[in-house]
Amino acid sequence: MTSSLQFLFKAIHQVKDEADLRSRIVPKIGEHFVAKRWGIFFFDQLPPVNQKLKESLKIALSIDHNPVLRYVVEHHAPAHESLVASPKVWALICPRPDHWHVMAGPIISSGQLVGALGCTRERSMPAFNTQNLADMSAVCLHLSVWATTVRSQHQSFKSARLTPRELQIAELVALGRTNAEIGTELWITENAVKQALKRMFRKLKVSSRAEMVAQLWVKKAYLSNQALSRFDSMPNTQR
Repeated sequence: MTSSLQFLFKAIHQVKDEADLRSRIVPKIGEHFVAKRWGIFFFDQLPPVNQKLKESLKIALSIDHNPVLRYVVEHHAPAHESLVASPKVWALICPRPDHWHVMAGPIISSGQLVGALGCTRERSMPAFNTQNLADMSAVCLHLSVWATTVRSQHQSFKSARLTPRELQIAELVALGRTNAEIGTELWITENAVKQALKRMFRKLKVSSRAEMVAQLWVKKAYLSNQALSRFDSMPNTQR
């Protein structure tokens, strides 16, 4: 088991990008924890989903609904379901048979929670234990170092693509300003703001204001969950 962990640690630090991390490393992590399902989530890179799945994802990522995630957020430490809820309560929270046992750990960058690693087991499988938590903590430590170095460098490179004027617009978007309000503050037309945002989206390869701000300010955590919800509820080209 120790040699398996050493292999994972070395492999994580050889990864150059997120695509490689997801395709090569995360499945190995799932195998190490003998998981039925596994996944890694960076909060500024959640993929687009249909409305039905979006609602399910919103519940799963809600600290009010999910006590495992709440523990990870509050303590910056791994947790499994038996650590935070009784089996009866957990069955009510998450009745899915392939999520009967759940364990998650934090990915930290510059003191901020930027993502999470998760594994699940079916009801017929043994529950996660103390040793699993210790291993998860070690794996998440190495993922956090990777996120702070390789991934943060990539994010900084993206922000460097923007012009000083575009960065001004991005800062006002982060404060929740509408296109009209941004135009008034910068002495440009509302249409100029809209066209600038389209160029910025293309440069950063994003599709929404929330995703853009999350990418540019993930280390500073400028946005709260409430702000992100506000962005998601507004049409991207009409703000």
